[in-house]
Amino acid sequence: MAAAFKTSGGFCSTKQHQWQLSTRDQILHGSSHSNVKQCKSKKIKKPFPLCVKATSSKVELDFNDPSWKQEFQEDWEDRFNLPSITDIYDLKPRPTTFSLKKNRTPTGDENVDMWNGYVNNADRALLKVIKYSSPTSAGAECIDPDCSWVEQWVHRAGPRKEIYFEPEEVKAAIVTCGGLCPGLNDVIRQIVFTLETYGVKNIVGIPFGYRGFFEKGLKEMPLSRCLVENINLNGGSFLGVSRGGAKTSEIVDSIQARRIDMLFVLGGNGTHAGANAIHEECRKRKLKVSVVAVPKTIDNDILLMDKTFGFDTAVEEAQRAINSAYIEARSAYHGIGLVKLMGRSSGFIAMHASLSSGQVNVCLIPEVPFTLDGEFGVLRHLEHLLKTKGFCVVCVAEAAGQDLLQKSGATDASGNVIFSDIGVHMQQKIKMHFKDIGVPADVKYIDPTYMVRACRANASDAILCTVLGQNAVHGAFAGFSGITSCICNTHYVYLPITEVIKAPKRVNPNSRMWHRCLTSTGQPDFH
Repeated sequence: MAAAFKTSGGFCSTKQHQWQLSTRDQILHGSSHSNVKQCKSKKIKKPFPLCVKATSSKVELDFNDPSWKQEFQEDWEDRFNLPSITDIYDLKPRPTTFSLKKNRTPTGDENVDMWNGYVNNADRALLKVIKYSSPTSAGAECIDPDCSWVEQWVHRAGPRKEIYFEPEEVKAAIVTCGGLCPGLNDVIRQIVFTLETYGVKNIVGIPFGYRGFFEKGLKEMPLSRCLVENINLNGGSFLGVSRGGAKTSEIVDSIQARRIDMLFVLGGNGTHAGANAIHEECRKRKLKVSVVAVPKTIDNDILLMDKTFGFDTAVEEAQRAINSAYIEARSAYHGIGLVKLMGRSSGFIAMHASLSSGQVNVCLIPEVPFTLDGEFGVLRHLEHLLKTKGFCVVCVAEAAGQDLLQKSGATDASGNVIFSDIGVHMQQKIKMHFKDIGVPADVKYIDPTYMVRACRANASDAILCTVLGQNAVHGAFAGFSGITSCICNTHYVYLPITEVIKAPKRVNPNSRMWHRCLTSTGQPDFH
C-alpha cells in the first residue's frame, strides 16, 4: 500500500514542494513535466403546461384516501434513508477522532475533548420551504392536485460523535471523473485536510477518473496536506479526468486489491450513477467500503440540489463572454452578438449568465422550444431589434433547438449524445436571413465552452467546495455509503445517490427565475 507523506503542520519547503509537483507529473504523465412519471399535455403557447406530481417513486397514491400523506411520508423516509455499511456489518461505533478542541499532553500526544460541534443522526433539514396554494402558482411543485403541504425532511450533513472506521487503518482514495469543472482542486484539498484531521495517514488519488482503476501504467498518487496545500490556486484537476471506464466489477476488483476503505468520487450525473453502481457491488461482496460522491457539474443539472460546485464560476466566466459579445455588437453597424454556452440537459448557465449580464436580448434554452423562421420566429425578432436598437445580443444553450438540426447519432465516452452545433447553425441562419432581406448585419459568434470550466473557482464556489469536501469525509466516517454531499434549501445535507440520478434537473419554464430572465431580455414567445 502506498503511504501518504507525513508532515508536521502546513509548511513545505520550496525544494520539497517542487519535488512533489515533479512526482505528481511523473505519476500522471510519465515525465517530470428514475423512474419518474412526467405529465403530458397538449402543446399550447402560454402558460407552459403545469406538472402535478401525483405519485412518489414507489407508492401509487390515492388522494381520496385520508391517509395518503402518511403513506407519502413513510415512502419518503424509506427512499431518503441513508445507506450505511452497518446495513451489512454488525459494527460497534467508536468515539470520533475529529475535534477542533484539542490540546497536547506532556508526552506530545493530542487529547481530543468532546465539544458541541457535532451533528446528531436525527437532525433533519427541510427540502422545500414554500407552501404553494395552487398548482397554478409560479414554479409550483405539488404532490397532489390541491398542492397540500407535506414536510419533506432530509439528513443533515456534518461530523458525528461516533464513527465506524479506525482512522489509522483507513486507506482513502479520491477520484475525479467526467469533464473539468472549477473547484475540483478545492474539493480534493479539503477532503485531504479533513481526512488528516481525523488521523488518516494513507490517502491516495486515482489518476484520470475511473480509468485510473484499470489502465496499465496509471499508478495511484499518495496525497497529503503538504502536497495539496496550494492546488486550489489553479483550475483543472490535480488528479486528471477522463470519461467512461471499465465494468463496475473490474473497478471493485481494483478497490478490493488496493484495500481501499473509503472512496470519494467527484463528478456529475453519470459519475454519480457509476459511484452508486460501485457502492452496490461493494455491498454485494460485503466489503466494508464507504463510497461518497460530491456533485460536480457546471450545468447545475443534478436533481434536488440548490446548486452544484463549479456553477457559479461558470456563470461568472460566461458573463464575460456575453459582455464581450455586447461590446462587439454595440460597436458595429447592425451588430449581432451570438454566444453559445454549455448546458447538456438544461439551460441554467445560459439563463443565469443572461440575468447577471443584463445585456442579453434573446436567451434560448432546451426547456423552452422555439422556431427561427416565420412570423413569430427568432429571426423576425432580431429584425425588430436592429430596427429599434441598432444591435442585439443572443445567448443560446448548447442543447437548445436540437429539433431544428440533423442529429449526429454519435456519443462520447460516457455515453452522452454529441449534439449538433446550434451556435454555428444559428450564425449561418442569421447571416443568410439578413442577406436575403437585403439588410446588412455584422454577426460576431463567441463560443467560450472550455474557458468557462477550466478556470479557478471563484469565492462563492470555493466556499461551497470547502463545505462539500469536508462533509463528504464526515459522511464516510459516519458509516454512510452510496450518498452524495450537497446543499439543499441553503442547508448542507446528505442524499442517497439513487434519488439524484433519476433524471437531470431542468429549468422549469413556469418558474420565477425563468420569468425574471424573460423580463430582463424582453423577448417574446418564439413558439
